[in-house]
Amino acid sequence: MPIAGKGMLLTSMDIDAADEVEFNRWYDREHLEERVAIDGFLEARRYLAHTGSPRFLFLYSTKTLDVLESPAYRARLENPTEWSKKNMARFKNMIRAVARITVSRGVGRGAKLGIVRLRPEAGHEQALRTALTKRLDPGKLDDIISMHLIESDAKLSGPTKEIPAAGSGAADWFVLIDGTSVSAVSEVMAARFIGTEVPAHAAQISSGIYELLWGLAKSDIG
Repeated sequence: MPIAGKGMLLTSMDIDAADEVEFNRWYDREHLEERVAIDGFLEARRYLAHTGSPRFLFLYSTKTLDVLESPAYRARLENPTEWSKKNMARFKNMIRAVARITVSRGVGRGAKLGIVRLRPEAGHEQALRTALTKRLDPGKLDDIISMHLIESDAKLSGPTKEIPAAGSGAADWFVLIDGTSVSAVSEVMAARFIGTEVPAHAAQISSGIYELLWGLAKSDIG
């Protein structure tokens, strides 16, 4: 599969402009490496919004969903560094979704990422998953590398003791579209996933397009 592992932590937030320099320095010099170093984490990717909100987006891939409730992960959450405490207190409009990667089609990743947040209709999850699986085939679409579906775990998503301001991802699902151009990602989103093309048994909550800043794999840190 294009995305490593079976679990994913998605976080997204805004930061006041006055705090962005330190926020970026913290993520780039401490936080991503700290998270990827946790046993069971495989990689992390950091994005900036081209269109959409919140402004910052982070994807952390894990071997399994269980990693995101493991003792190693909980220990890190419950013992943040002082620099982490300072920056986490500044998070605004935060989304935190702990999710299963249920569909991942294509080969590779792109520098442009489309994201569509959907709310499944209770009792119709399998029908929605089947419909989305068909739409997530990149086929021979120009400039589209791969497409994915992640499904939030309602019990694990949302606020934590360490990040009480986090808005809940609840049981929402996220469609992820990896591409090489904003226009191609935008066209696929409009043709398959948003507006009048939202699949049956789902409500569209939000959508946006993000640009990759950098990524970090476990092998990068030894």
